[in-house]
Amino acid sequence: MSAGPHPSRRSAVAPFLAMDVLRQSTELERAGHRIVHMELGEPGAPVPQAVRVAAEAALKDGRIGYGEALGDITLRSRIAAHYHARYGVTITPDRVIATTGSSGGFLLALTAAFDPGARIAVTAPGYPAYANILSALGLEAVALPVGPETRFATTAEALAAAHRQKPIQGALFMSPANPTGAMISSEELAHICAFCDEAGITFISDEIYHGLEYEAPAQTALRFTSNAIIVNSFSKYYAMTGWRLGWLVAPQTLMRPLERLQQSLAICAPTISQKAALAAFDATQELDANRAVYARNRALLMKQLPLMGLDDFAPPDGAFYIYADVSRFTGDSLAFCRRMLLEAGVAATPGVDFDPEGGARQIRFSYAGAAADVAEGVERLAAWLRKG
Repeated sequence: MSAGPHPSRRSAVAPFLAMDVLRQSTELERAGHRIVHMELGEPGAPVPQAVRVAAEAALKDGRIGYGEALGDITLRSRIAAHYHARYGVTITPDRVIATTGSSGGFLLALTAAFDPGARIAVTAPGYPAYANILSALGLEAVALPVGPETRFATTAEALAAAHRQKPIQGALFMSPANPTGAMISSEELAHICAFCDEAGITFISDEIYHGLEYEAPAQTALRFTSNAIIVNSFSKYYAMTGWRLGWLVAPQTLMRPLERLQQSLAICAPTISQKAALAAFDATQELDANRAVYARNRALLMKQLPLMGLDDFAPPDGAFYIYADVSRFTGDSLAFCRRMLLEAGVAATPGVDFDPEGGARQIRFSYAGAAADVAEGVERLAAWLRKG
């Protein structure tokens, strides 16, 4: 009897450890344990009221069918208007495509812009799905280490040095970043865009955490180049993770290839999500109130973590993460997180998820949850560390 089909080599990607931690913590909850979730980058706030109302109205209409591959033109026009209102950048709706979350956007963008074997620069630490998606698509991830010397943000100089060593065809950077929360400054972003244009490198700017900044506003790469591919989503600032809706802004040369790929890979982004998301742009008051909660959670962690001996962390300029050095307590962040989950009931993500080579000394704490939950997590963590 056959043992079944063998998995492909391209499927042999590393596990997304944050999701593994979620599975383990959920199993503990089902067994009756109280777990404080600080592992996922998921807003604790509910979906904006206006979005829910719009979704209900769409459902009452009775038909949620296929949409255009590029997305609903009303939503694409509203996204284009958003760039003018927020950044002072003028783009046309025909450069926008609605995607199945930012994840679907990455698949489309990377497939449309690169052939197998292309080398794509990413940061280390960085979002783990980048390397996994690149590997599955037959692309090579080129890690650019970031650390305190650049406030955990990459630079045009680092990209240029890697390109001189061996040519790079693409760069995929996130600002504000996961897991560090660090932002690339506007000046450095301009340098990165200029170098990519000069060197013929396709720059993909992941701007999914825009709207969640605490010291200074984030800037879009569209301010500095029309050649970049912009990835964004309704998941983070707009608190619509499960609606699986994002968007790309791309150069005109890629729009027809993106449309053809979307037609076959997804047909279209979820229609009901597109109808509902249109209302998200008018929910600013509610969404900014959510950000104020994250800001208070951030302030609490920045005050309390050093009192526990966790005083070395990346600057959380934006997003809702603190990436802390835990080497005072462990050299194995994966085992440390397992113990913390089982013994303290606090779920966090080991740094090896974001940096397999250097992440054994770091842990990412998400402060996207409700204020009471984050405060409880801080108390539990402090008590657990005191016990040793």
